[in-house]
Amino acid sequence: MLVRVVNPNTTESMTALIEATARAVTGPGVTLEAVTPAMGPASIESHYDEALAVPGLLAAVAEGERDFVDGYVVACFGDPGLDAARELARGPVVGIAEAAMHAAMLVGRGFSVVTTLDRTRGRAWDLAARYAPAGACRGVYACDIPVLALESDPTVIERVVALARLALEKDGSDVIVLGCAGMADLCAAATAELGVPVIDGVAAATLLVQALITLGVGTSKRGEYAEPPAKSYTGLLTPFHRPA
Repeated sequence: MLVRVVNPNTTESMTALIEATARAVTGPGVTLEAVTPAMGPASIESHYDEALAVPGLLAAVAEGERDFVDGYVVACFGDPGLDAARELARGPVVGIAEAAMHAAMLVGRGFSVVTTLDRTRGRAWDLAARYAPAGACRGVYACDIPVLALESDPTVIERVVALARLALEKDGSDVIVLGCAGMADLCAAATAELGVPVIDGVAAATLLVQALITLGVGTSKRGEYAEPPAKSYTGLLTPFHRPA
């Protein structure tokens, strides 16, 4: 079984953190690759960043299809390009927000999200509306630490735990979801501090992809996730040309 975890931003140190988290839950007989796209933003903190991260992500998935990858993780909490990646992939493609929110609903009645910048809270709410029953996501909180500063800011765990405590008290939530792939290494410490389930989407998505592959379930090629139609692209997108 070959699983490819794609970090949609181009920061190699974040890819290394994501890879370590994914490898910690990789089962026997699974080969895991963590890859950084050849193009894209250094971090994803806006709709603009997210849109420009998608071509690099899709190129990594297209390459994976040529290499017979069995399944993919999209390792950014905005789940950028998830539907488009599913059009390209034969196997399952799972986003980390998707996996984290589904996992949260298996162990509690409601969850709150602790994410990075305030401007990304709307995207988290949008995804919660897609992935969870109405009212299940009870709050989204921002620690206002930029994505790339998560690696070096010594106050990260304190600020994340403080916000999570506030969320548990204010929202009456049962579960905390970490809203950034760069927070993956905080999961164990936050769980120990809070005494409730804290879900990291990187680990959850990696396990879910393995489970779907084991079940023999791939992406349906009927309807919306069928292969994209043959079409020419121009300019910087010329390499994405799909011949008839």
